[in-house]
Amino acid sequence: MRQGAKTIGTQSPSREEKSRPADPYQLQSLDRAVAVLELLGESEGPLGLADVCERMALHKSTAHRALMVLERCGLIERTPENRFRLGLKLYELGSRAVEQIDLRARVHPWFRRLSVQVGETVHLGVLQKTSVVYLDKVEPNNRRVWLASRIGTSNPVYCTAMGKAMLAFLPAEAAAEIIGKIRFTRFTHRTLVTPEALMRSLDRVRRRGYAIDDEEVEAGVRCIGAPILSESGHPMAAVSVSGPTSRITQQSVPGIAEHLMRCCREISASLGVRERKRTHTPSPFLQHYGV
Repeated sequence: MRQGAKTIGTQSPSREEKSRPADPYQLQSLDRAVAVLELLGESEGPLGLADVCERMALHKSTAHRALMVLERCGLIERTPENRFRLGLKLYELGSRAVEQIDLRARVHPWFRRLSVQVGETVHLGVLQKTSVVYLDKVEPNNRRVWLASRIGTSNPVYCTAMGKAMLAFLPAEAAAEIIGKIRFTRFTHRTLVTPEALMRSLDRVRRRGYAIDDEEVEAGVRCIGAPILSESGHPMAAVSVSGPTSRITQQSVPGIAEHLMRCCREISASLGVRERKRTHTPSPFLQHYGV
């Protein structure tokens, strides 16, 4: 340890710190690793070793050790430019966390309010391989035309509003892996049946914050979907508003989408997620296809 180095965990404790009772649950290396993950999660892009040292006031060797441990565990990954970003392991852990909490019970109050606000059917769904599984559904009380969807059933990710909403906000590598496994099938003349068409659609979703299933699964039915985002900005689940095209018109979509996105933000906040500024970055997968 270099004398006089001003780093977290290397400075001599102050008189106040000496008199303060020790936290019996504090693990300095673990606390530091969590702080690095939070720093990378809040950053707009990958960070280099020097960036981490500067922003956390860490000595180079201390920061390097923390980064190497996190990289070895798959919690962060290194870019070709030798910079660091959150790894896909965090997405896997986050997905498992969603499965282990009673998400339906947590979000149901917001569901009911949204259904009343827009007067249409509201769904909750999660991503499972190349499909969206429906976890919950609320029907409006004042409609004669109902949708024949059932809790527990699934639809392909590429032609559903919830599926596209989640795909658009996945890490690029995770989205590319899923899209590479899709077997595209045409359900209507509006169904997207190529990776290129899907990626163009996902780029639009990232720009506006919500997705549209414009009669892509069933003729005469239009859906609007938005993601419930985690602290890292990745989707935990998604919410959709569905109804006949006679009621959900092209002109009414933006207004419904505003209610929907506000609902998703409030659900995220109820799960302890702080709201983060949304930025649009072109997908590397989209660039790979030249679209």
